[in-house]
Amino acid sequence: MLAFIGRRILVAIPTIVLISIFVFSLQQLLPGDPILAMAGEERDPETIEYLREKYGFNDPIPVQYVKWVSGVLQGDLGISLRSNQPVTELLLQKLPVTIQLAVMAMIFAIAIGVPMGIVSAVKKGTVLDYAANLIALSGLSIPNFWLGIMLILLVSVKWGLLPASGYVSPAEDFGRSITTMLMPAFVLGTALAATLMRHTRSAMLGVLKSDYVRTARAKGLNERRVILKHAFRNALVPIVTLMALLFGELIAGAVLTEQIFTIPGFGKLVVDAVFNRDYAVVQGIVLCTAVGFIIMNLLADAAYFALNPRLRKQ
Repeated sequence: MLAFIGRRILVAIPTIVLISIFVFSLQQLLPGDPILAMAGEERDPETIEYLREKYGFNDPIPVQYVKWVSGVLQGDLGISLRSNQPVTELLLQKLPVTIQLAVMAMIFAIAIGVPMGIVSAVKKGTVLDYAANLIALSGLSIPNFWLGIMLILLVSVKWGLLPASGYVSPAEDFGRSITTMLMPAFVLGTALAATLMRHTRSAMLGVLKSDYVRTARAKGLNERRVILKHAFRNALVPIVTLMALLFGELIAGAVLTEQIFTIPGFGKLVVDAVFNRDYAVVQGIVLCTAVGFIIMNLLADAAYFALNPRLRKQ
């Protein structure tokens, strides 16, 4: 297994290098000049020159890239041009918030999508199958921002069951933290549940046609045991792989949801950074998100290796 994971890491290294080049190039692609914004309305030439020198904007682009990469390798992602805080410190403040949201959303996605996929495959062609597919199609079609607004209007404003927005740290009040995150997690989880349902159904349909499932049924095994132990266990390989990739997508794609529910996570941070032309923060967020995707891919490969006996024989 270590050799298998080692090969995947070797493939990931040049990918990370290419990502770093792309992330750094964002500085050149973003419109506007952050130094002019920092210099104030008067835009004194001496102040502008001082700021350009301070933040390294006078250096040639290759030199700026080398300095930036050197800092990244030491855990230094630069300084925010707006708040003057280290970007690493800002990310460490926001990352736990987004991870909590992503974990809760993934729990919703698994709890809804996997059982629906199993039932839809087992009851193929029945009312339950059509209902599950209709729900999945609705989950894929309804925009997150619309669903979030509707939930706020109904659950929070009309019924007063859950907080409409905001965030409370689990360390401060665990119960209130969970209740505050329920609606945004559900909004994010529904779309993923639909995707997970479709893949679970497809994987289960393929496995249910296999010889070993027919043999298990011919032996007179309980149908529930056949479905859960023999069929679902062998269908888990693509499902677990998809879960790992979807979790990385959750961390990267929570921008609208965090804005709607005023959650101070990665999404809100990146929106504020783009509007403020805070290059260092944008670069740090994009780089961390990309590396997070690579890590989730490695975990997916490890899970695939653990669940697939044929790979262990290679």
